[in-house]
Amino acid sequence: QAFEEAQLTSLDPLKQFAAWFEEAVECPDIGEANAMCLATCTRDGKPSARMVLLKGFDKDGFRFFTNFESRKGKELDSNPFASLVFYWEPLNRQVRVEGPVKKLPEEEAARYFHSRPKSSQIGAVVSHQSSVIPDREYLRKKNEELEKLYQEQEVPKPKYWGGYILCPQVVEFWQGQTNRLHDRIVFRRSLPTGDSPLGPMTHCGEEGWLYERLAP
Repeated sequence: QAFEEAQLTSLDPLKQFAAWFEEAVECPDIGEANAMCLATCTRDGKPSARMVLLKGFDKDGFRFFTNFESRKGKELDSNPFASLVFYWEPLNRQVRVEGPVKKLPEEEAARYFHSRPKSSQIGAVVSHQSSVIPDREYLRKKNEELEKLYQEQEVPKPKYWGGYILCPQVVEFWQGQTNRLHDRIVFRRSLPTGDSPLGPMTHCGEEGWLYERLAP
C-alpha cells in the first residue's frame, strides 16, 4: 500500500512517529520495536554504529542510556551529533532521525537506573563497556562479588553511566514497496526567518517543521 501525504497521522513528525511506533509495538512479529541503530562519528569523520534500545520519546527528542566511557559515549562527547534508524521489517517501514545529542540530567538517569532489574544495575557496574578484559570468567567473578555486596542494599549508579536525548532536526519516514518505488517523506526543521522562500515541493508542517517527498 502506498504511503501518501494524506495518510500522515500528523504534520508533526514526533506524533507521526508515535503512531508508527504504536503499530510496531502491537505487531506480534516484531520482538523489540524500540530497537534502533545508533550511528555516531568521531570528530575526524570516522563513523561507528550499534543497536541500542529507545527508552522514551516526546516533543523534545529520543532518549537512550549507556556507558559514557564506551566508544559511543566518547564519540558523542567529542562530536555531539548522531543518527537513529528504526527498521520494522514485518511492516516494511523504516524511520531515520538526525540531530544533536545532549546528556540527560543526572536525576533522570538515576531514576531510570534504579527502575531497572537489580541484575541489570549490577551488570552496568561490572562492565566498563568497550574496555579490554582477559576473559568471560573475569566478568562472571566480578558479577558474583557485586551480587553478594549489594544483596541487601541499593546499587549505586556509576558516574560513568547515564542517558542522552537526541533532539531531532530531520525525521524521515520510509514505506517499502514491492516495485521498489518506495515512499519517502522527510521532515526537517524550518530555516531561520530571512532565508530564501520555500519551493513549490516544500510544505509547512506543524511546530515549525517542513516536509517534502523524496525520490526512492
